[in-house]
Amino acid sequence: MENQKFIVLSICLSLLITFASAQNSRLRQNFYQNSCPNVESLVRSAVQTKFSQTFVTAPAVLRLFFHDCFVRGCDASVLLSSPNNNAEKDHPDDISLAGDGFDTVAKAKAAVDSNPRCRNKVSCADILALATRDVVALAGGPSYTVELGRRDGRISTKASVQHSLPHPTFNLNQLNSMFASHGLSQTDMIALSGAHTLGFAHCGRFSNRIYGIQSYQQDRPNSESAICYAAQTDVPG
Repeated sequence: MENQKFIVLSICLSLLITFASAQNSRLRQNFYQNSCPNVESLVRSAVQTKFSQTFVTAPAVLRLFFHDCFVRGCDASVLLSSPNNNAEKDHPDDISLAGDGFDTVAKAKAAVDSNPRCRNKVSCADILALATRDVVALAGGPSYTVELGRRDGRISTKASVQHSLPHPTFNLNQLNSMFASHGLSQTDMIALSGAHTLGFAHCGRFSNRIYGIQSYQQDRPNSESAICYAAQTDVPG
């Protein structure tokens, strides 16, 4: 069952990568064949090293990639900084992105650029896409093919994040609508949302649900109130 979940997640990530980058007809598996033929092994080695240091690498990179793709497409604009704290990463929805995700991309980028042949030839957008594939595999899921050739975005603003990411308060229709706008089905939405089980959730994002059981049950009559009560022992109100 776990393998089946990972397979669905991998397929959804592939669809997300393809759809978000569909406007770039140059994407192909061998994009760096002449400029940096060993890019995938360089990225994979850096990711494996980081993963061996902390498992947080997996959920951090996966979430970073998702937040990047849903805002301006898979262009690594989420990595950009702003001198006046006005970049995507400064938005409340991105402020909790784990530093290990950014660090993984930075280390993979350094590994790629350490090869003179590859220096400044591979986009951070492609490195993030490859790193995401690699952490899924390292966490126990299957590997999958990543087409390459993305260009790094040069625009990153707080405003672009607003209303671009799903919120914990969304109902099913809102979630389906947002994912459909990215060419993803309800099954894709469930798989990508379920990827949160690789990491952890911030208590402030859902504590109101487990402490406001009455209203929670009215909205979701089939939910298990026992789970809510049990969660109260671990989640502050």
